[in-house]
Amino acid sequence: MDYFPVFTRLAHKPVLVIGGGDVACRKVDLLLRAGAEVTLVSPRIHPALQKLASQEQINWRAESYQPSILNGFYQVWTTTDDRELNTRIFHDAQQKKLWVNAVDDPAHCDFITPSIIDRSPIQVAISSGGASPVLVRYLREKLETQLAQNLSLLADYAGKQRERLKSYYQTVDERRHFWEQFFRLPQVENAQSEATLEAAFTQLLDQKVQHFGSICVIETGDDVEMLPLKALRLMQQAEMVLYTNEHSQAVFIDLCRRDADRAHVTTELLAEKAGQLLDQSVRVCVLIEKGMVPESLIQLCRQHEGELVPAF
Repeated sequence: MDYFPVFTRLAHKPVLVIGGGDVACRKVDLLLRAGAEVTLVSPRIHPALQKLASQEQINWRAESYQPSILNGFYQVWTTTDDRELNTRIFHDAQQKKLWVNAVDDPAHCDFITPSIIDRSPIQVAISSGGASPVLVRYLREKLETQLAQNLSLLADYAGKQRERLKSYYQTVDERRHFWEQFFRLPQVENAQSEATLEAAFTQLLDQKVQHFGSICVIETGDDVEMLPLKALRLMQQAEMVLYTNEHSQAVFIDLCRRDADRAHVTTELLAEKAGQLLDQSVRVCVLIEKGMVPESLIQLCRQHEGELVPAF
């Protein structure tokens, strides 16, 4: 991992942008959307930036860069087309322990900006660490077609119901199971209004969601891209992932639910360990190498109406 992905809160924080061209326009637009207090330093600026300055949305200082300009800022963006100047600004900012981004120059960046899919408050960020911007743009285009436009509505509604749900379900696990069922309801997936979501929410509350354990067994092969969609869905629902070979199954393990617990178990003990977890109402995903599924695990699957997904 070349960069640690993180979302920063910039609301009401002083951010400095050096440069006044097209690149500065794009960065300033994003910074203003995030609520930053933007100061722009450049002798000349783009007409769009002039308009923002005249509307007092940004503070424009019509001067050339000097190291003293950096004082008092939380973050620095250098967007000039002078590479030598950008490098000098980077080193000056480093001395003052400021985060700095030299646009299109990853070697002189404390942080980089990803490609963003915005369904506020839901945001998806994609980055190649500067290696392939065109590939990142391609991935963003694909994801844009997959992510529903009503995600903003769903997220806003769910945020308002968190305290309400606590009066019905006391534990984090119970509330998580409720939300998992809620978001999978067809009327929720297609909702266009808060009224539709409220009706679905109330109906599901009345049903009092029950928590039952489940098991799925996924055979892992040599090509992770051959993994069926059904397997991916089951892996994302698991609360505990049992695997038999950490080295050969590393990619498959990473595809499982991020907050699921994980444990290495020998093939001989898989059925016993999975059975103990099922008795505790845990949703279990077993990753086992192709052709190695023991009969005891197959029988456990049948007993609990579990899923056995073969490798392809």
